[in-house]
Amino acid sequence: MLQLNVNDEISPLKAVVLGIAKSSGPVPTAEEAYDPKSLEHILAGTYPKESDMVQEMEAFRKVFEKYNVKVFRPEVLENCNQIFSRDIAFVIGDKLITANILPDREKEVDAILHVLDKIDDNHILHPPNEVHVEGGDVMPWKDYIFVGTYTAPDYPTYITARTNKAAVEYLTKQFPQKKVKSFELRKSNTVAQDNALHLDCCFQPLGRGKAILHKNGFLVEEEYQWLVDYFGKENIFEIDAQEMYRMFSNVFSISPDVVVSERNFTRLNNWLRDQGFTVEEIPYAEISKQEGLLRCSTLPLVRA
Repeated sequence: MLQLNVNDEISPLKAVVLGIAKSSGPVPTAEEAYDPKSLEHILAGTYPKESDMVQEMEAFRKVFEKYNVKVFRPEVLENCNQIFSRDIAFVIGDKLITANILPDREKEVDAILHVLDKIDDNHILHPPNEVHVEGGDVMPWKDYIFVGTYTAPDYPTYITARTNKAAVEYLTKQFPQKKVKSFELRKSNTVAQDNALHLDCCFQPLGRGKAILHKNGFLVEEEYQWLVDYFGKENIFEIDAQEMYRMFSNVFSISPDVVVSERNFTRLNNWLRDQGFTVEEIPYAEISKQEGLLRCSTLPLVRA
C-alpha cells in the first residue's frame, strides 16, 4: 500500500502521478476550450501537436528517473487530454482528495484507479458535489493550506473559476489542524494575460524560503501583501503579466534544492541558480499553450 505524505511543495519527492499526452485527441473547437490561452491557440492554428507534447512529458519523466522518484502514469484513454493530473486529485498529509472537476473530465479519474487501489480507502476523500476544487488551487505549506478561489456572485459565468467558497469550508473542516488561507484570484474567460486559472498560475513557494509571485493575479491587494510579508520581499521573484502568461510560476520542486523549470524561462532560471538552486531545464513550451505547465502535470503522492 502507498503511505501518502505531502505537507508542502518542496520536501524530497518519492512518488508522483505524471500525466500523459498519448491519444490526447483532436484539436478542440473554440466552443470546447476550457481556458482563454487554449482558445487563443485554437483560433491561431498554433494548438500543440500530440507528438511534441509526448516528447516534452518524456523529458519530465527522465528528470524524475534521475532523482529516483517512483512515477505512476494514467491509463491511456482514447482521444482524451490527460496531461494535467493535478486537476483530478491532490494530497494533503496522508489524505488524497478527488477533485470535483469539469464534468467533461470526470473519466480522467478512472484512468488512475490503478493508483487509487494502492491507497487505503479511509485515506481517500470524495467531496460532495457542491464543493468545486482543483489541485492547482490547493497548496499544503507547513501549518497552512493555501487555496486559490473565486467567490463573487458571477462565479457560474466563469469556466476559469474552478474552486469555490464551499471548497474552502470543506478543507477547513477536513483538516482542523491546518490553517486554511484563501486568496481571491483574477478571472477572465477570454484574455489569458488577465486570467489566473489556478493559484499556481500566480504563486509558487520554493525551497530556501523563496517564492514566485504575480501581483495582478490576486483580486485583493491585502491578500497578495500577506504573501509578501510571509515570505519577505527580498525572497520573492516577482513576475510580470507576460511571464505569468508563459507560466513562470508553474515550476515544480523535486526537493528543497532542485527545481524543474521550462528551458526558456531565462530570467527565472538565472535567478534560481543565483539563489543556490539546481535547475533542471526541460522543454515544455508546447504544453504551456493549454494554460498549464509543470506543477499542473504532477500529482505528488509521497514527499519524505
